[in-house]
Amino acid sequence: MSLELIGRKLGMTQIFTESGDRVPVTVIEAGPCTVVQKKTGDRDGYTALQIGYGAKRAKLVPKAMQGHFAKANTAPKRVLVEVRVGASDLDGYQVGQELTCEGFKVGQRVDVIGTTIGRGFSGVVRRHGFPTRSVSHGNHESFRHGGSMSAGTFPGRIRPGLRMAGQMGNARRTQLNLKVERVEPEKNLIYVRGAVPGHPNAFVRIRPTVKG
Repeated sequence: MSLELIGRKLGMTQIFTESGDRVPVTVIEAGPCTVVQKKTGDRDGYTALQIGYGAKRAKLVPKAMQGHFAKANTAPKRVLVEVRVGASDLDGYQVGQELTCEGFKVGQRVDVIGTTIGRGFSGVVRRHGFPTRSVSHGNHESFRHGGSMSAGTFPGRIRPGLRMAGQMGNARRTQLNLKVERVEPEKNLIYVRGAVPGHPNAFVRIRPTVKG
């Protein structure tokens, strides 16, 4: 059974299938992750595993967290996440255990969660694909602006959700139902078809798909 893992998006490439088809894939370094803590129903009200990924220098970690990692007998980790597991499956994992990508199989469907690339404050042309306005016929100041935002009478205000300029990117997104094309457990690599959110070297989470 495959469990959700933390990893790094290494970048995109292309591979050839046995039938000779060329497919675009994203290479993810999934794990190894370490079980840092177990959440139980009696103590915490729910069952989950806290897993960590990536090394971090001890002097950059608060003392409280240093003690937390020492209790698990593991080095400090850069990323910590909680993964929900069933109460019957919780006993199959131990604190300090390493989780690898061996549970993922070729042909399996997965979801990849990441943070999109931040584009900063962007206008409506870049953010929403609005067309630019005429550069002639008397127009001399509003070439990339939005048009009218609201009527003067009813509703007399700007409706919520109106497409305007604002922060673009830097948001959590989930890419659903991607196919695993190749798994290299000795290198902790998973090749998934298509693109996933984030820049190269961004941290992502990969899990069995919820699409069923």
